[in-house]
Amino acid sequence: MSDSLGPVNDASAPASPTTPTARPAWPAAVCDLVCVLVFTVVGTLNHDTAGVGHVALVGLPFVVGLAVGWLATRAWRAPAQVWPTGVAVWFATVVLGLVLRPVLGIGGVEVSFAIVTAVFLGVTMLGWRALAALAARRRA
Repeated sequence: MSDSLGPVNDASAPASPTTPTARPAWPAAVCDLVCVLVFTVVGTLNHDTAGVGHVALVGLPFVVGLAVGWLATRAWRAPAQVWPTGVAVWFATVVLGLVLRPVLGIGGVEVSFAIVTAVFLGVTMLGWRALAALAARRRA
């Protein structure tokens, strides 16, 4: 299996002498996590509530959404693809994060917050994938 950056580790894909070295999926997971953490830190700074514990609490629903998105889509198979992997992981992160906030008693979900969440995470989580694809095309 390959993505825009090259093949990723996939136990079901046989190794081939002509296949380039497989790329691990963890850098993509880290990129997604950084997007969520930047969103959380910036948001808490804007509301003057940026203690480490509060940042972790506010970010928790979105990190859970991110993890569920990665697992549900098996994102490690093509982690750098914008479509469908990136869009599905972004969607799961946003929806589950917004649903879990009030369930966990962390905060409400105003329409403006939902819009900012979807836009920021969309631009960052899909943006790094688009830039990675562009860089891979230029190298090819």
